[in-house]
Amino acid sequence: MTTVLIADDQPLQRFGFRMLLESQDDMTVLDEAANGTEAVRKAARLRPDVVLMDVRMPGMDGIEATRRITASGDRTRVLVLTTFDLDEYAYAGLRAGASGFLVKDARPEDLLSGIRAVASGDAVVAPGLTRRLLDAYVHHLPDGTAEATAPDPRLAALTDRELEILTVLGKGWTNTEIATRLHLAESTVKTHVGRVLAKTGSRDRVQAVICAYETGLVRP
Repeated sequence: MTTVLIADDQPLQRFGFRMLLESQDDMTVLDEAANGTEAVRKAARLRPDVVLMDVRMPGMDGIEATRRITASGDRTRVLVLTTFDLDEYAYAGLRAGASGFLVKDARPEDLLSGIRAVASGDAVVAPGLTRRLLDAYVHHLPDGTAEATAPDPRLAALTDRELEILTVLGKGWTNTEIATRLHLAESTVKTHVGRVLAKTGSRDRVQAVICAYETGLVRP
């Protein structure tokens, strides 16, 4: 059973999300929060699998709430929902540690699959945001980062195969694509991905993509 905390300042929006989620046999809504402060407090107390996080809320917004929840070290993951397809929200959420981003006009099935993906440790980004999100992130990196500094310690423990896996994760390949193109069993790919996440200290695939860009394995 995937447990969810809904954080949104609009009561009708929270009601709609609750109705959708509780129609699923494998999901349950633990509680609701009307602002970021409530979301942080309730996430710490309830430890849900996923927080469905709005961005624009009074007081503490969803980005700061995401930062505090992910910094706590708990297993809770955050799926950010934005009303508008705006890159600055997605970029800020990514830096805050969110595991996924969807626009609120996403289809119900996409929201449900996104929650399941995030709960299982995967990542989800709204179609159309992915490439722009990575481009926006790269533009915030100092020029010549990879060449001007010593080898990143996050890569030191990786085998050659794991370096290859991290590189293609940074390029946005799915497990199926990695298995097909590198001639590996999908179960083997999942094992490699798990080891890459553990060795680089990445919470999920989104954070692994960040690592691939920060360390210079992938460049625009």
